Amino acid sequence: MNKTIPVKRNDYIDVIFEDLTHDGAGVAKVEGYPLFVPNGLPGEKAKVKVIKANKGYGFGRLIELYEKSPDRVEIPEVELHKYGGCQLEHISYEGQLKYKENQVRQVLARIGKLEDVKVHPILGMDNPWHYRNKAQVPVGQKEGKLIAGFFKPRSHEIVDTDESLIQLSEINEAVQAVKEIASELGLSAYQEESHKGDLRHIMARYGKQTGELMVVIVTRTADIPQKNKLVEEIVARLPKVKSIVHNVNSKRTNVILGEKTKVLWGTEVIYDYIGDVKFAISALSFYQVNPVQTKVLYDKALEYAGLSGDESVIDAYCGIGTISLFLAQKAKKVFGVEVVAEAIEDAKRNAELNGITNAEFAAGEAEVVIPKWYKDGNTADVLVVDPPRKGCDETFLQTIIEMKPKKVVYVSCNPATLARDLRILEDGGYKTVEVQPVDMFPQTTHVEVVSVLIFKEKAGS
Repeated sequence: MNKTIPVKRNDYIDVIFEDLTHDGAGVAKVEGYPLFVPNGLPGEKAKVKVIKANKGYGFGRLIELYEKSPDRVEIPEVELHKYGGCQLEHISYEGQLKYKENQVRQVLARIGKLEDVKVHPILGMDNPWHYRNKAQVPVGQKEGKLIAGFFKPRSHEIVDTDESLIQLSEINEAVQAVKEIASELGLSAYQEESHKGDLRHIMARYGKQTGELMVVIVTRTADIPQKNKLVEEIVARLPKVKSIVHNVNSKRTNVILGEKTKVLWGTEVIYDYIGDVKFAISALSFYQVNPVQTKVLYDKALEYAGLSGDESVIDAYCGIGTISLFLAQKAKKVFGVEVVAEAIEDAKRNAELNGITNAEFAAGEAEVVIPKWYKDGNTADVLVVDPPRKGCDETFLQTIIEMKPKKVVYVSCNPATLARDLRILEDGGYKTVEVQPVDMFPQTTHVEVVSVLIFKEKAGS
């Protein structure tokens, strides 16, 4: 017998929020029927409008708050700033940390059946604002002037934004300056519909420890109108700039960067440090956007690895070698694997930059390269994995189980796939010893987690 849906579209109803979803929406229940409402917080009483009523769940819009949560904070222009992906900025930072820590505990228990694993209190930031060292901002046109900012949710309409509260001030300043200069020089914005216009995106990167700034101009066209004047003005207005790069993306695509990149002025790379390790960052390099918390995360991964100097370590999904080079300071040998060939070249360059000779890097898929290494007799005492959001490939997880490294350190940007993969490793003979959430992206729903597993024979159980 089909259960009747207790609400319908355009209904106005009073609710009490009970929980938050993984993307930060409030959860209310009407006769057991879940309604997901952005901007609602647990414990709040509110009036909502039903926007959509599916068979098993619905969506609503917050109309009026009758009782506010003590975790709620008022942010100026909160709706405008939400376009930048800050789903939790209406929650106090203490409330955000509590939400993220609970999320990790819940998914470990629900998906991984790991109710008894020790989850440490989340490591947050002293200042959870203005932390991002990189911006990629779409450019549009309004009333004859260039605009740049964020897309409205579920649309390609750009909201002009002078400042992002989560970008470093140097990044905000760079984007604003380039937008103004390009507008003054008469550059046109790229139009998706007609596939015409010049300027598609403005990108800025900043080395927090070195004070070096890179500006990347992304255009549809191979030539930039008034190019020399544009460069001259950027150099004059941004004294910290060390590199100005032109990227050409002539395709009809939502991908930001194209394949052709040329240095217009200054150096090809800028530099930054995480701890004592120096990194060269190009326009195309992957580099963590929150260097302060990256050090916190990597210090914890290094602690969990427990290296004495005699160990052989494999770093799967190694990127430009960030974790690998941290590990190499304490390990006998580190082998890094990464599918992006350009990232491997960056990793080799970064090893050379730091005088690190006990790290080797190979390009390829971890699930292909590491099983081949294993068949060739190359094993590891410690295996470190830092996969994309989809988690580890199951074939790769089975290789880990066959290889039986004494220790697995799993760094994750998705608690749900982490929990799934930990369950597989547990069933294969590993024990999850402890889990440490780290808040890498304050004001957003994202949370990083580092966990350590020990092969049960080695754990003495």
